[in-house]
Amino acid sequence: MLNPIWLQTFVTLVETGHFTQTAEKLFMTQPGVSQHVSKLEQACGHSLIKRDKKSFSVTEQGQLVYEYAVNLVLNEARMREALSYDDPFSGEISIACSGSLALLLYPKLLSLQSKHAKLVMRLKAAPNGQILEEVKQGQVTLGIVTDITHKHWFDVERIGEEELCLIVPHKADLSLNTHELIMQLGLISHPDAEHYVSLYFAQSGVPSLERLHVESIPEVGFVNQIGQILEPITQGIGFTVLPKSALKSFNRKDLLKIIASTQSVKETLFSVTKKNRVLPARYQLVKEVIDSAFPFGQDN
Repeated sequence: MLNPIWLQTFVTLVETGHFTQTAEKLFMTQPGVSQHVSKLEQACGHSLIKRDKKSFSVTEQGQLVYEYAVNLVLNEARMREALSYDDPFSGEISIACSGSLALLLYPKLLSLQSKHAKLVMRLKAAPNGQILEEVKQGQVTLGIVTDITHKHWFDVERIGEEELCLIVPHKADLSLNTHELIMQLGLISHPDAEHYVSLYFAQSGVPSLERLHVESIPEVGFVNQIGQILEPITQGIGFTVLPKSALKSFNRKDLLKIIASTQSVKETLFSVTKKNRVLPARYQLVKEVIDSAFPFGQDN
């Protein structure tokens, strides 16, 4: 790397066109200016000026070094300006959450972007463990998860609760008890099915479900696209368990039915960021969107 002091001396020399004026401007001696220029020429491996008695001209290589040095100063000035100005309505926003939350939040985030065109939304749907790993590695700035391992790696904030729903076809035989019904229908599985179904069974307050293991339920289909999981159920095929937000985002709810449980099953949601990471001001807008989607104390 070229010595920045030599570069500053050279830029001043080119702009003043005189060794004496350069020395005065930089509070140096004239021999000191000459020494800086000579050392810079040695470092570059080229003559930067052509001396002619008391005057000089800048060589082609000298012009390139001059332009390089001027750009360094300009870039540093821009960088310092950027450091001192954190625009709350500009820049990239990186979020990862479950597929069902992505369906709920993405329209709200797009609405935010439509108001502030300089925002760039990057929303990723991913499993809980992957979200935590990518936040830890700095690949994602803000994650929304339901379970946190190794909490010492993260700054964590509780943001609300999400209700889980057991969803069956609208024409399902409700004369059957829930245990019989789901065994008859079979499970439409998805990447989070085991977690959601197990949690629902454990907290539903229905004794026959509390004793039921997910592995014992026949599987009649698997879908890894959140927007498609409910499609087979609209055609009378299977049941599944999903957060209510996924159901809210589905446009054919009339073909589905939610089985009432003895007590509501809710999952706590947490926002996570890398430990001690100070978020840019624009993330305050995102937090306001999330808070509006999951207000405390309200049924979602």
